[in-house]
Amino acid sequence: MVSPSPRSVTIGLVQNHNTADLAANLAKAIAKIDEAASRGAQIICLQEIFQTLYFCQEENAEFFNQAESIPGPIVALMQEKAREHSVVLIVPLFERRAPGLFHNSAAIIDADGGLLGIYRKMHIPDDPQFMEKYYFAPGDLGFRAWDTKYGRIGVCICWDQWYPEAARLTALDGAEILFYPTAIGWIPDDAAEARGHQQNAWETMQRSHAIANGCFVAAPNRVGLEVSPEGAQIEFWGHSIIVGPDGALLECASSSEEALLVRTLDLAKIEEQRIAWPFFRDRRIDAYGGLMHRFGGARGSQ
Repeated sequence: MVSPSPRSVTIGLVQNHNTADLAANLAKAIAKIDEAASRGAQIICLQEIFQTLYFCQEENAEFFNQAESIPGPIVALMQEKAREHSVVLIVPLFERRAPGLFHNSAAIIDADGGLLGIYRKMHIPDDPQFMEKYYFAPGDLGFRAWDTKYGRIGVCICWDQWYPEAARLTALDGAEILFYPTAIGWIPDDAAEARGHQQNAWETMQRSHAIANGCFVAAPNRVGLEVSPEGAQIEFWGHSIIVGPDGALLECASSSEEALLVRTLDLAKIEEQRIAWPFFRDRRIDAYGGLMHRFGGARGSQ
């Protein structure tokens, strides 16, 4: 049996309950970063659009005023924080790219404070109270991974996590850990039984990405009830998770309380798992052309 070189990294996931007070949300996130660093975290990921309410419950042009550029003031502050603790930070933001052009994005900051790059959410949902197409243009930077001081990481955002293609392409770019900053929850019309099914499906998808790609998956979600100015409500279900390359659930946060998950990951487990379950070896890359069609596969239907 091959014995990969021992290598480990400690990650931290922040699960917060946001309010309309942007300054308070920012201060809370910074406090969690400080705490995670004090507990040994080397890579820390915040939740989707971490500083604001999940404003996509309604279409309200006032919320565009909360967007900012990357780099910008928040990223500069987080770069200082990364340097202070020598940690890698994944900072999901409402990005103002140009006048009238906005994205749901994440800044990836290395432990020396350098901005490694930006991920822009590729899959944009349009569902009741998840009206993201009004606010966000689809990402145009593709799926990729970044070499950080502590390992090679990939970042996708929320709705991306339902697409195996996104996870696969990010893993094929060498990501050892897939981070999915998330904002997912229930709306009042969801029946109790449906709520359980939804949360189970969400967790199952994250674990399946880990298994199919033989890598770690880490998904921080927001938590708590958020009410829009017009009275719409989403109860974010928390349940932030860290999953091993074999699909094992390594950490799971509360579904109702704020949390900070900190876990040391043995990156040698990636190669061990890929040797045991050689999905990358057995992929038929010559047979997947049908994925380039909307529907119909090899028949080429559009």
